[in-house]
Amino acid sequence: MSDHLPAFMAEEIRCCVCGNTNSGKFQLNCQKENFAVVTCNDCSFHFIPPYYRKKIEYTQYKNADVTAAVRAGNNWIKIQRHKLRFKFIQKFVKSGTLFDLGAGWGHFMLAGKELGYDVHGIEISEQPYLYCVNDLKLPVEHIDFFEMDETKKFDVITMWDVLEHIDKADEFLAKCAKLTKEGGYLILQVPQIDSYFARRHKDKWKMMGLDHVNYFGKKTITQILANHGYEVQKIKSSFELKLFIMYTLLPLIKKLKGNKKQSLRETNTSINAAERQHYFNKFTNKPLWQMKLFVFFHNIIYNTLSCFNIGEEMMVAAKKVK
Repeated sequence: MSDHLPAFMAEEIRCCVCGNTNSGKFQLNCQKENFAVVTCNDCSFHFIPPYYRKKIEYTQYKNADVTAAVRAGNNWIKIQRHKLRFKFIQKFVKSGTLFDLGAGWGHFMLAGKELGYDVHGIEISEQPYLYCVNDLKLPVEHIDFFEMDETKKFDVITMWDVLEHIDKADEFLAKCAKLTKEGGYLILQVPQIDSYFARRHKDKWKMMGLDHVNYFGKKTITQILANHGYEVQKIKSSFELKLFIMYTLLPLIKKLKGNKKQSLRETNTSINAAERQHYFNKFTNKPLWQMKLFVFFHNIIYNTLSCFNIGEEMMVAAKKVK
């Protein structure tokens, strides 16, 4: 593959980690049908250039059908999953104000509320926002993050699978820094480009797609956070079993039952969000004792894989030091 970027791909190109704008200092990492991933030669950051991102049509893909499927799901099992995340958070922030950036369906905030945190959140997608405030009665705002009042300060800001979607991640983190108390923490999770699964699957890694603009590794996430006054305290590999069920197990079963000539990626693309949620509901619609047993073994598997750095995402705890 040629190291030189095509002229169209170099338009408006900029590395959000080191600020490099010299098109000659980027190289093509992989080329797909509707997107490409490039690498900054100065800092080794991988990302999708602006040319492709402009082609995204932003729609409310989480529609009323998805909401109905979420509402029919097992909230207990969802909260247990997030309590596992809180075991990581509590090593750094045991209590206080918590702001969840991209609250989604709100179950992480619900778990935090149960554990005694003063929770607040923001969600730009309409259906998850409505579910948070109407069904779960959570203090979630439906506004643009950049419009948030900067006089508000939080002990901990959390972002679960958010930063990989943000076109100007540096500006996004600069805003986070203004909202984090001195000595407070930013806790985030992102797909990890130098993970075991990413290295194994390379350009066939299922985390690669047009909706994921940023592909951080341990070095680049540490660098971009340092640029905004955060000092990384801990990076932990994460393997999301729920995502495995919805994005790997379901497509595999559907492929085996249907068109065996179709690739797994094609099968995965054909599945909508409501169908994934219905399958997860079916998977977790079991008696409580079975679910408790499932959680017990899930946590053992999760912690074992994390201990051996086997995962495709990473959880990062970073302290605001300046």
